[in-house]
Amino acid sequence: MKVYNKLVRDKIPEIIKVDGRECETLVVTEEEKYKLLEDKLQEEVNEFLEDKNLEELADVMEVLFGLANSLGYSEEELLKARDKKREERGGFKKGIVLKSVK
Repeated sequence: MKVYNKLVRDKIPEIIKVDGRECETLVVTEEEKYKLLEDKLQEEVNEFLEDKNLEELADVMEVLFGLANSLGYSEEELLKARDKKREERGGFKKGIVLKSVK
């Protein structure tokens, strides 16, 4: 038996059962879920930095949506906030590095 004790996507227990295996799960409080989402964000960022692929990047995004939800924001509100900030301050497409300000 392998022990994980980490937050997983909602359909993972179902997928495990369909695969003919058993699993033990627990539904945590909102406060506990938020902390686990923070841990999950670090895990997913590390996986992205290791593999640098679209699937891992999508996992990071899903955790960000989960964190936003835990803070009372919808996915749409998060995306609107991103758009507003990008409109006001720009994105990161040009690769500009600020070296100093006088």
